[in-house]
Amino acid sequence: MQATPQRALSLFDSTCIIVGIIIGAGVYQMAPDIAKGAGSAWGVLVIWVVGGLLSFCGALSYAELASAYPEHTGGDYVYLTRAYGRPAGFLFGWAQLVIIRPGDIAVMAFAFATYGRRMFDPLAAHPQISQRLFAAVAVITLTGINMLGVRQGKGTQNLLTTVKALGLLAIVAVAIAAPPNTTPAHPVEPLPASLALIFVLFAYGGWNEMAYVAAEVQNPRKNIVRALVAGTAAVMLLYLLVNGAFLVTLGYSALAASEAPASDTLAAIFPVVGPRLISTLVCISALGAVNGLIFTGARISYALGSEYRMFRLLGDWNPQRGTPAPALAVQGLIALILILVFGGYIDAVLYTAAAVYAFYLATSLSVIVLRFKEPHLDRPYKVTAYPLTPLIFSLVCAFLIYSSITYALTIKPVSLIILLVALLVGLLIYGFAEKHPHPGR
Repeated sequence: MQATPQRALSLFDSTCIIVGIIIGAGVYQMAPDIAKGAGSAWGVLVIWVVGGLLSFCGALSYAELASAYPEHTGGDYVYLTRAYGRPAGFLFGWAQLVIIRPGDIAVMAFAFATYGRRMFDPLAAHPQISQRLFAAVAVITLTGINMLGVRQGKGTQNLLTTVKALGLLAIVAVAIAAPPNTTPAHPVEPLPASLALIFVLFAYGGWNEMAYVAAEVQNPRKNIVRALVAGTAAVMLLYLLVNGAFLVTLGYSALAASEAPASDTLAAIFPVVGPRLISTLVCISALGAVNGLIFTGARISYALGSEYRMFRLLGDWNPQRGTPAPALAVQGLIALILILVFGGYIDAVLYTAAAVYAFYLATSLSVIVLRFKEPHLDRPYKVTAYPLTPLIFSLVCAFLIYSSITYALTIKPVSLIILLVALLVGLLIYGFAEKHPHPGR
């Protein structure tokens, strides 16, 4: 009998996965540019609230889908297949295997490398080699931990998420204790508010990860919705507190001009050790995101391997360890290849952005499609303000697709060419795979 996933994830485990993946390095790296687009101190807080509410629209849409199909692993793979047919599900699984998930892992691994090298870099004379080496070590180590077992993977996630949340609260505490900012305001070079919103939504990305491990969540009819709502709400609160801390300590103009707002905030009280402390915190945040992405991403590849014969190696589940070990190994290998090819997080973001939001759009609309196709399906949770909620998020996704393509065409058009070729190859492989179905089908 084929081994299958077991329900080993508690509500706390599930929430830590969401919070740990969302809070990577984005809030530290993008806060100044977001401030430039917001236009004022109050504008900064408002745009973070708007981004959080838009993310809630997406999270609530996924909550309906995940609680309606709690027995399935793979998230969007399942929903897209049921809504639009097998080609849509396959293309999502293929894109996650070779484009999206390894690219996301590489982005966060590069963030870890950037800050890790500030504390210790034996290859400082060779920055490109050093950047790739640090990122690769993070991916290899965390993939190995997850291959040891689900207990090790979720334990690592819980620890990293707890530490990063406490670290963010420590920044807030420093802001409260710091002397009032008296630096005169100076002109801020503005950015478009639309670009700032893109950065905010990128910083909120990851709330949908709960759907990929639905088959492993205890009491899924209730805990999936609880984890999605609690995780997104916790991140929104932390982001508001941290940006409030930046504004109180630095002031609006200094925040917009800062290259490292968290370091500058800590330096207000700890001028010597502040930069090192914040580098450590960003490293922990990035590692938490990498570990969560590795944990959930392999479940998508496992779902693909369970359905298609030519990917059957990925569909092997280790019952003793509770992990899809081959899927973890293949995912890690592709992420390492991307780290070697790209060498930096900007290229990796451009490589994945358009595909990520295209599938977000299709999945959000599948809430509406499946209401018509499967009207009698038991839905423990029905999305609030249906159909407005999924439609709002769908419009956001369409805007982000347009923006990411426009930006990539200006900065790095080759990334779009690679993406398009990868998707076309996926369609060709699907045609072959359908002619050689899985023996279990």
